[in-house]
Order: sequence, then C-alpha cells, then structure tokens
Amino acid sequence: MELFQEQQALLKQLSATINELEAHGKALAQREMDYKITLNQHILALRDEGQAVGIIDKIAYGIKEVAQKRLERDIAETMLSVAREKINGIKLKIRINEEQIKREWNNA
Repeated sequence: MELFQEQQALLKQLSATINELEAHGKALAQREMDYKITLNQHILALRDEGQAVGIIDKIAYGIKEVAQKRLERDIAETMLSVAREKINGIKLKIRINEEQIKREWNNA
C-alpha cells in the first residue's frame, strides 16, 4: 500500500511540475520578447547616431540594459530546461514504482 501512496504522490508532483513547465515556457517567451525589443531599440538608436553598421551588434550586446535582458532570457531558458528534467526524473520514478507494484502484485 505504501508504494501505491507514493505513486499517487508522484503523479500529483508530475502534474504540478507540468504546470510549472507551462509557466516557465510563458516566462521564456516573455523574456525573449523583452530582450529582442530592447536590443532592437538600441540598435536603431546606434544607427541613428551614425555608428558603423558593422559594429552596431557588438556595441549593442555590451549595453547594460541589453545584457540584463539577455541574462533574464537565459535564466528563463535554464528554468524551462530544469522543469523538463524534473518531469523526466518523476516519470522515471513512476515507472520504477509501477514495476515494483507489478512484482509485488504477482508475488501476492
């Protein structure tokens, strides 16, 4: 009976982590949009200032606001990956429990 309760807890945890994955996916999309808008604004400003086109990207990536938005985007991407790995780990635990439950059921 203990394995069955653990299995139920794992299924709840899986469901919660899937919701977490959804939230992280939305956060990543928002951070990506913020980053691209900020980058584009600074690129256009540099172009208006007469900066050489060949180095605008290099300059824009070094602007603190752009770098901060890129960092936030990268963190959101990492959190999405972490949630995916959590899901994979929970699925593995569920499969292991299922096998143990089958063994115990067959031995009973």
